[in-house]
Amino acid sequence: MPSLYNAADSNALLARIQRLNPASQGQWGIMNVAQMLAHTQQPLRVALGDLHLKQGLLGRFLGPYFKRKILSKGFGKNTPTDKAFVVADQRQFDAERTRLVELVQRFTSGGPQAVSKEPHPFFGPMTEEEWDKLQWLHLDHHLRQFGV
Repeated sequence: MPSLYNAADSNALLARIQRLNPASQGQWGIMNVAQMLAHTQQPLRVALGDLHLKQGLLGRFLGPYFKRKILSKGFGKNTPTDKAFVVADQRQFDAERTRLVELVQRFTSGGPQAVSKEPHPFFGPMTEEEWDKLQWLHLDHHLRQFGV
């Protein structure tokens, strides 16, 4: 499995992000490409410890089950989005892409020691490897959504 901790894998993912353009159309879901770029920043911000969200009651009970499921099978089309990660307003494509690229680069350069020690707001406690795999799967899911 590719890893954002690996520079070559990260660079391949960044190249996919660069292939997006303001006219890129999603193959499923309701977000436009700029909203998707903003949305994918949020989990990275959580993983890097920039965004602190409390774990809700539902996550305490169901989070471990869904963590195992997603880490083993990935995200399905139209997987529900946590309300904290929903982006419904209009966004500026270039600015959102730049911010996403910067966050991916920060995650990669920081390596495992840079990820949050706080529990994920839905999945609960995460290892460094789980943070990496979850970020990769989420980014890959949305890049495939937009055909790159």
